[in-house]
Amino acid sequence: QEKKIFTVQGPYPVIRSLLRARGWVERKLPGAGRPLCSACPPDEEEEEEEEEQWDEDPDGIHDLMSCLVRDQEPYFIWTNRCGAVDCRLLRQDQVLNHYAQVGAFTTKEGLCLNLRNLPWVDQADPDTFFPRCYRLGAVDERQAFIEDFHLTAARSLLKLALESAGDVLTGMEQPLKSGKGPGEHAELGLGEGGQRRVPRSHIPHPMPSTAGPGPPLPPQLVEEALQVCEQHLGSLGHQDIDGDPPSPCMMGTDWDRFLRDYYRVAHEGAGLAPSGAQRERCRALLQRLAGRLPQLGMEGDRSVWILKPGAKSRGRGIVCVAQLEEVLRLAAPSGRAGEWVVQKYVERPLLIFGTKFDVRQWFLVTDWNPLTVWFYRKSYLRFCSQPFSLRHLDPARHLCNVSIQKQCGPARGRHPQLPPDQTWSCRQLQAYLAQVGRAGAWHQVMVPGMKAAVVGTLRSAQDLVRSRKGSFELYGADFVFGEDCQPWLLEINASPTMAPSSAVTGRLCASVQRDTLRVVIDRRDNPTCPTGAFELIYKE
Repeated sequence: QEKKIFTVQGPYPVIRSLLRARGWVERKLPGAGRPLCSACPPDEEEEEEEEEQWDEDPDGIHDLMSCLVRDQEPYFIWTNRCGAVDCRLLRQDQVLNHYAQVGAFTTKEGLCLNLRNLPWVDQADPDTFFPRCYRLGAVDERQAFIEDFHLTAARSLLKLALESAGDVLTGMEQPLKSGKGPGEHAELGLGEGGQRRVPRSHIPHPMPSTAGPGPPLPPQLVEEALQVCEQHLGSLGHQDIDGDPPSPCMMGTDWDRFLRDYYRVAHEGAGLAPSGAQRERCRALLQRLAGRLPQLGMEGDRSVWILKPGAKSRGRGIVCVAQLEEVLRLAAPSGRAGEWVVQKYVERPLLIFGTKFDVRQWFLVTDWNPLTVWFYRKSYLRFCSQPFSLRHLDPARHLCNVSIQKQCGPARGRHPQLPPDQTWSCRQLQAYLAQVGRAGAWHQVMVPGMKAAVVGTLRSAQDLVRSRKGSFELYGADFVFGEDCQPWLLEINASPTMAPSSAVTGRLCASVQRDTLRVVIDRRDNPTCPTGAFELIYKE
């Protein structure tokens, strides 16, 4: 009569325990799994649970209670994948922890495609929080990626030309202010006085070459890059909107030669000898491009891109690539390029003790019409096991996924203050930022940026998700941060893992499950009840 019957599919002992403590009885499923329904195709990137199973019912009392309610319908259903239950067959009073059709933003392909709609539904630019991305299976997007790679290489060459002359690149990002000394600034990419500088870790590293770098490449290479970037700046300023577009500076074979020379500079350490006039043009042009291209600072100068399978999670199949030909070759086997997306890699990330990390940030949607979004004030960091370096593009240095890093051994000489289990809480990050003179970065830059990215992403996909009153869903967003602490959204996961892979995740995963039930169950009966660390950040 009180409708306190629940069903849980998957290893969620915390959810079971919390519901039983509220007086609910579990109706256990007869089998380990259920067939996927046609209404909810398995197109979401779901993280597989890795929790160990243990006996939660040593006395058999819960099995007995389950037998007593076996003919009753559950009123609260928590599953580890959307397609486990046919949403169309549920009554209005049955609560389900999933929505249908969320692949519009929980697959890499869906996120890549639908964020482009954001300017139409909100006055926001996805390029300010989502690294530009292309679906290689679409012919027009494949060509757009090739053109983007060309332009990125040309901009990178201008940066390398300035660096070769010892110039400091300033003004491409807002300078970070700090009162610390130069040694402490180094971790955040700052020079003395807190002004932006180019960190050593982001200056091109010489790559082994049998031929050696050889003599400096001729100034004509810099001149070609200048002409390409000047033409691109003109198109960004719509200078050619009323007339025919100008003829391209370079065609196919010209670009092949240009990229070969660019690779020699960026990856093999070949020198450049720009004239004084060219250096001034490079500096002025990059300053003007910075006002038009929000990603100019984070994209670095190595033209590294990250190639991802379109609908997999936990880092599976992801590789970092620095040459156009290799991207196209890797994405083309068996004619299945449609499964791949390619995205600009953040070459200038915020590092902690020289090591890359990302943040898993939870958020909860309790309604799609009106869109209602809750942001969790607790999150955790996942570290790479090897120090960051653009000289080596192996997963141990660049992919923070727990399932990837547990296969990698710790680096020799690893900084002693880095956690052996590769995780920190966001409180530990805040303490670190305070130590390096950026005490306000978390609350003033990082959290507001993540909130804006989450809301913008959901609004861009809102019309594609199948809304259902009585449902809710918890998601896990992954962010990496630039040197200026601005967040960059990498992906959003449906069914984020609740596996206690470390002491930090064990504590926080239990906390977010407890607070989720406060929002979706307790608050229904008492709208003023505490919601734990969940904060309502958006309601239409």
